[in-house]
Amino acid sequence: MPRMTGGDAIVDSLLRHGIDTIFGLPGVQMYGLFDAFARNANRLRVVNARHEQTTAYMALGYAQSTGRPSAFTVVPGPGVMNTMGALTTAWGVNAPIMCITGQVPSAMIGRGRGQLHEMPDQLATLKTLLKFAERIEHPTDAPQVMARAWQAMVSGRPGPVAVEMPWDMFPATADVTPIDPLGKREAPTPDPDKIAALAKLVDAAKAPMIWVGGGAVEAGAEVLALAEKIGAPVVSFRTGKGVVDSRHPLSLGTVGGFELWDKVDLLIGIGTRLDVPMARWGAAPAGLRTARIDIDPAEHRRLSVTVPIVADAAEGTHALTAAVARKSDTVPWLAEVAKAKTAALAAIQKAQPQYSMVEAIREVLPDDGIVVDEVTQVGYIIWYGYPVHQPRRLISSGFSGTLGYGFPTALGVKVANPDRPVVSVTGDGGFLFGGSDLATAVQFGINLVTVVVNNASYGNVKRDQQRLYEGRHSGAVLTNPDFQAYARSFGVAAWQVETADGLRGALREAIASNAPAVIEVVSDITKDYPPYEFHQPKRH
Repeated sequence: MPRMTGGDAIVDSLLRHGIDTIFGLPGVQMYGLFDAFARNANRLRVVNARHEQTTAYMALGYAQSTGRPSAFTVVPGPGVMNTMGALTTAWGVNAPIMCITGQVPSAMIGRGRGQLHEMPDQLATLKTLLKFAERIEHPTDAPQVMARAWQAMVSGRPGPVAVEMPWDMFPATADVTPIDPLGKREAPTPDPDKIAALAKLVDAAKAPMIWVGGGAVEAGAEVLALAEKIGAPVVSFRTGKGVVDSRHPLSLGTVGGFELWDKVDLLIGIGTRLDVPMARWGAAPAGLRTARIDIDPAEHRRLSVTVPIVADAAEGTHALTAAVARKSDTVPWLAEVAKAKTAALAAIQKAQPQYSMVEAIREVLPDDGIVVDEVTQVGYIIWYGYPVHQPRRLISSGFSGTLGYGFPTALGVKVANPDRPVVSVTGDGGFLFGGSDLATAVQFGINLVTVVVNNASYGNVKRDQQRLYEGRHSGAVLTNPDFQAYARSFGVAAWQVETADGLRGALREAIASNAPAVIEVVSDITKDYPPYEFHQPKRH
């Protein structure tokens, strides 16, 4: 048994689980861990940030864009609380990230004596949100706790986890027995009776629709095989975009899906909560049958469907494809799908000037380029109108709608994808939640291109307030810095544009520079097309 500090034992476990980069911000409770990082600097890269939230968001972007687990570390109490926005978002988008934090000294835990960074029952707070949260009481416990946390993080429906260690245990030494990864728990096998029941519904359907979410991101080939066999459009929104290439005739966004909704007789959800069609589109079509393939049994309790199947998205979809007959009477339905795709594009193109900016981004980026959205005017139209050709090429906060998420998350995306163009599309409000981490981009050579749409407001809030409250608004107008000077003060190149053509040219230059870059788009787009027209569409 090698003799290790508590910090060494955690580092050994991280390395055994394939982590080569950790995002962190040091503090006194964590000195023993960061010293272990320093002594293993040839094997483990530390990317530190200027705010705890950024460490967690970078880990989130790393995991979302690769599908691989990632880890971050911050001090306990206020430090870990500063990361809760990222952890909440990770929970919402099923991202496997690990929080490693500290605690007050062992003898003081739970005594409420006002120790530095103390809070009442930190673990209880974390357990309300995360898949797993546990304390490493002693260096000898670290391998087992870390391995179990990792297994929980990646098994079934992925999600965030946390471990904490008391301040005095990071530098403490002991004889430690390392443990290799425990591996994922086995996914449930698709129930053959339910597969047969769903196959019967598929064979009888004249107008089937498949809806995919982020849970289907590794099942693109299986989803497309099913769609082509039964002549079904594949509809996606945010995290499901790219599961089937947007250019494929059967690939639709939510606008196109809604065009077909009244005619659909069978809806199959794969790795999705099905929130948009079942909760936002009004009454379901008469006689609609519904089914879901989802690895999380709890999802089937949250939404009742005709045939619920607990299974991995790829395995369950493959089993269904094998069980259904190839449809020979799909021509009328496929004609409707083609009409819906054309109508959707025509509708989205009316969202100006946002759509023209989205179009410029798509034109400049290669198929494998990555866009990270944000809660901002252009970001909204990205959800509906940005063509995505591969999975994990649109990174989103999903239903969390996390303002300020975009820029720091995009930093992590770029760390994970250094040779691929990555563009953060953010607003003036959201960008300044973490804009100081331009310093992190420069320090670590994170060559992210950040598009800041400056309308001097929380644009959607301002428009909604004016629309709903007789033209009044409150708290929505912003006084901004000179974004050009702000970027350059960090040594970051900056461009200012006002049109889609200007954005197109600046993007090309910024990507070619292969350095951190900021493009400011000055546009009062709050006066133009409201994005909620696409979120809950109405029949005209």
